[in-house]
Amino acid sequence: MQRTKGENISTVVTGPNPELDLSSASADQWTDDLQDILEGHFPKPLAEEQRPEADPGSGSISGPCLNWLFVDLNSYFASVEQQDRPELRGQPVGVVPMLADTTCCIAASYEAKAFGVRTGTIVADAKRMCPGIVLVEARHEIYVDYHHRIVNAVESCLPVTAVLSIDEMACRLMGRERPLLAALELARKVKARIQEEAGPMLRSSVGLATNRYLAKVASDMEKPDGLVALTLDLLPEALRRLTLRDLPGIGAQTEKRLNEKGIRTMDDLLGLGSEETGRLWGSVWGERLWHWLKGEDFDMSETEHLKSISHSHVLAPEMRTAEKAWAVAHKLLHKAAMRLRSHKLWTSSIGLAVGFSVPRGQNAPVSRFGVPTRGWHSEIRLSECQDSPTLIAALTRLWASRPAGAGYDEPYFIGVSLNGLVPDRLHSLNLFDALDGARSRTRLMAAMDELNLKYGMSTLAPATMLSAYKAAPTRIAFHSIPDLF
Repeated sequence: MQRTKGENISTVVTGPNPELDLSSASADQWTDDLQDILEGHFPKPLAEEQRPEADPGSGSISGPCLNWLFVDLNSYFASVEQQDRPELRGQPVGVVPMLADTTCCIAASYEAKAFGVRTGTIVADAKRMCPGIVLVEARHEIYVDYHHRIVNAVESCLPVTAVLSIDEMACRLMGRERPLLAALELARKVKARIQEEAGPMLRSSVGLATNRYLAKVASDMEKPDGLVALTLDLLPEALRRLTLRDLPGIGAQTEKRLNEKGIRTMDDLLGLGSEETGRLWGSVWGERLWHWLKGEDFDMSETEHLKSISHSHVLAPEMRTAEKAWAVAHKLLHKAAMRLRSHKLWTSSIGLAVGFSVPRGQNAPVSRFGVPTRGWHSEIRLSECQDSPTLIAALTRLWASRPAGAGYDEPYFIGVSLNGLVPDRLHSLNLFDALDGARSRTRLMAAMDELNLKYGMSTLAPATMLSAYKAAPTRIAFHSIPDLF
């Protein structure tokens, strides 16, 4: 493994490389270098004449090759604010959904992170930890605008294969882009183009690897403004330096479950076989993870569609009545249904979640927003559908089944989810799909969506949601790019 670090970019490259001629270096020297690596000390970069190159005339590639380039924008929301508002540059910035001490930061600049402020830090705690923090109310429309600029910047260098979130995208490397040196040069070009097109505050970390999962891992290894390449050579050594939580898909709950089953370190995880890993997760995802960690690459296009669509909103104090909360729930469903149809998906269940605020002192759990609360959730199974009338009828049934009485008269949180999604190509027809009424309803929904997209989402909408039009504005989930209805 070699590591080079410049003023703005650091690179980790795993080695040795099978095709690389090491005759110019002594065996003792390479043994010493390997020992340095294992102890956390890195040798100097290989001399130019020692680096692997593609032979233009041979059609073969010498040296390690990569398949994926992964772009991760650093502290994205806060960086956009600092780019758009120069007076915030160099200041600790926290981006919040609303200016209230009980809410939490949805992003923090690196200046704020230096004081321990992170995504999810309660605002009151952030003020205590970083007295000089500048709190900025989120402007989601501008984040989407910058997102599209960044996608265009990356596209000017190579095609974007998948946009994975508002601040992440993956690109498959092809042909002469795959050799290590060519991939590193392309990654540097991508990073430079992003700053040229979106501004100097928009720094990114780029990961290169043989599969998309490892490229994501690599992008997280050096922040901010990093560039890391993980080749197959000595891949286990690079992975053993990580913790379980460094792997995408392993959060606090999954780590706890793994610990209970005796998996506490990366060595423990890497020592398992594919079937053991599958049983550990209880799903096919575990076996996929095993193959990814071995550097294997395989096509996931058949399963790459949204599995659920959800929208939620914390109600302002003046909206915390049953009537107004129902209007907000209706609006959230309207947005979710439009997204469902725009992605050509069908849903097989709908869920409703309601959080009720209770007086302090009643020994109720406190939500992450600092509100003493009791929660309720219910879900209804549906025949696969995508039309608003069917979904509204189901939501009405759910709303009628919510708890009532003392302690349930002040809703403060509403969440609506569409689950069990399937794409058009996998949609199971039912007996009623061929009826003229169903076809007319599909055409009607398409026409309404087109008008709402063009003139605003309240152009054609259920009257019950109009009182909530200004409530539940556009928000950005960390793994999606919102449609600005």
